Amino acid sequence: MELTSALAWLTTCLLLTLTSSTDPQSLINRRNLLGNGLGSTPPMGWSSWNYFNCKIDEATIKQTADALVSTGLAKLGYKYVNIDDCWAESSRDDKGALVPKRTTFPSGIKVLADYVHSKGLKLGIYSDAGFYTCSKEQPGSLGHEEQDAQTFASWGIDFLKYDNCNNDGSRPTLRYPVMTRALMKTKRPIFFNLCEWGDMHPALWGYTVGNSWRTTNDISDTWESMVSRADQNEVYADFARPGGWNDPDMLEVGNGGMTKNEYIVHFSIWAISKSPLVIGCDVRNISKDTMEIIANKEVIAVNQDKLGVQAKKVRMEGDWEVWAGPLTHGRIAVLLLNRGAWLTTITAHWEDIGIAPATTFKARDLWKHKTLKPRFTGNLTDSVEAHACKMFILSPVF
Repeated sequence: MELTSALAWLTTCLLLTLTSSTDPQSLINRRNLLGNGLGSTPPMGWSSWNYFNCKIDEATIKQTADALVSTGLAKLGYKYVNIDDCWAESSRDDKGALVPKRTTFPSGIKVLADYVHSKGLKLGIYSDAGFYTCSKEQPGSLGHEEQDAQTFASWGIDFLKYDNCNNDGSRPTLRYPVMTRALMKTKRPIFFNLCEWGDMHPALWGYTVGNSWRTTNDISDTWESMVSRADQNEVYADFARPGGWNDPDMLEVGNGGMTKNEYIVHFSIWAISKSPLVIGCDVRNISKDTMEIIANKEVIAVNQDKLGVQAKKVRMEGDWEVWAGPLTHGRIAVLLLNRGAWLTTITAHWEDIGIAPATTFKARDLWKHKTLKPRFTGNLTDSVEAHACKMFILSPVF
């Protein structure tokens, strides 16, 4: 069975699983399950997990919020400050509520949320569709969905990452919508990130349930991990759209495991793929090279383009690839990617991109921040270093 046919078949099966009605119109209206108005563009922010893992506390979160503002990253759109696993006590209180860890979050999450909000930012938190979170250091929300959603709302939470560890063995297509309904019942808009790791193809059913959904397992700070996540995520490009985005996991840029060129590739692919841009390094001690990458306004603009269409690989030959996707105003984002070990020449052909060969475009190099002098008709060719990329916006010339 061809991939497209298989995906269409699986989509139908999953949608039928998610709805209890036999009325076909109910399938069309399922977006009402998560009508929170969030995610018109992919979310941007920071998360504690990639750098700090469980070693987090309220001082670190406050300092990170301060750093997002002082570096100018907040003005570029990095608004979410997301606390990942290990923020809560190992047991609930006598009323069944989650309790912030007294040794690391002594002021409580509400006070922390107020501080983050005072900076013009938003606070995110973490839970799990299981009995315990992935660290096993705090309770999950399975069976406590409404109580936890109300708790998060009362604290002023703006974003929930919802993991999939230590569950009861039931399908995520059954467990995740329970939290969706609970969040909607609070009446507070909370961005809902489904961290299901791509096991049951959440791109096919996630749009009715969450604002973004992980299409891959966890990323690590290596070239091989990064490009493999990009590959897995690209398969589901057709399912991303405003309000719901494919998520190949958080950014590793700045954590030291890749070269600068490899981090540029990482950021470029995430941007053109309309993936969430969630910083995973310590922004309190950020390097000049890292800032040059994650603060590239032109690349961020591709990610945040209102058309909201995820780019795809339009041509692959050996170690090189051409990625392309449409933008507003008839423009096209193009990425020339060299996955090989040697300098190579890569050509983006208009026919591969899906435009008429006789069309003429001007090209803007987004990493050199300059518009190329020649006009391009039929194709664009450039040399690309090993484990590197070139990224352009093509604008039609009339």
